[in-house]
Amino acid sequence: MDALPASHTLRGMSDQIGVLFLCTANSCRSQMAEALLREVGGKRFKAMSAGATPCGYIHPLAIATMEKMGVSMDGQRSKGLEEFADVKVDVAITVCEAAAKEACPTWPGATGFVNWGLPDPAGFNGTDEQRLEFAVLVAKRIKAKVAALVMLDFDKLSAGELLREIAALKEL
Repeated sequence: MDALPASHTLRGMSDQIGVLFLCTANSCRSQMAEALLREVGGKRFKAMSAGATPCGYIHPLAIATMEKMGVSMDGQRSKGLEEFADVKVDVAITVCEAAAKEACPTWPGATGFVNWGLPDPAGFNGTDEQRLEFAVLVAKRIKAKVAALVMLDFDKLSAGELLREIAALKEL
């Protein structure tokens, strides 16, 4: 992260900033993060998500949560890391919660790599209503982080400064 030249920025030749959200199954948190960045960041960002071992579907809790928040997931599907081998990724953000002993995937192709560590709604036990309530809470945390991410000045801050700012969003 700090080995990059001070003048280096995360912006490449493209106008879009590529953000890849990673988790193990690519079914819930990373899918919600992708949808929320697309909603909040607009065309300035290329929102993507993938999993180390994708489960092949979007978890019903993620779908219900985004519907409840009025956020579209149209066109999204569970994807593996290999689909992004040739895609420009400026920032890779894992959403796996290390405290839960989840195996977080890595992304060596990104200019920057950070972890936001969020609890997994798919693993939350309770009634359907409690599970949806918990998923909405997690999604609201993701939305707060994404809203702060899109406010960062990707044109003026160095890559190192941006990565520190993005990593600090974990605390939101």
